Amino acid sequence: MELRDDEPLVREIGNRTYLVANVEPLDVDGVRTVQIGVALWVVAFVALLPFYGRLRDAGHGWMLWTCAAGCGLGLLGLEYCRRRRRARAALREMAESAA
Repeated sequence: MELRDDEPLVREIGNRTYLVANVEPLDVDGVRTVQIGVALWVVAFVALLPFYGRLRDAGHGWMLWTCAAGCGLGLLGLEYCRRRRRARAALREMAESAA
């Protein structure tokens, strides 16, 4: 059987048959995903802030500080993803100019 490029590959594992599409992976740099994650941590922090006294009295004050840590770590991750995106763009430009 000869496969053409537009036909999916068939893989049989055990008694199951899987079709594997021949597609290129998405070129995702993760910046938008991390931005949304940081925004959610900020919303959670702001939402818990008015209840900090109650949370602290109930022994759950750590929840507010977990949100703060999520914001901080998310901002570090955001900078990492932005630098990665810039580096990948520079490599792509170098490859295009060399070709």
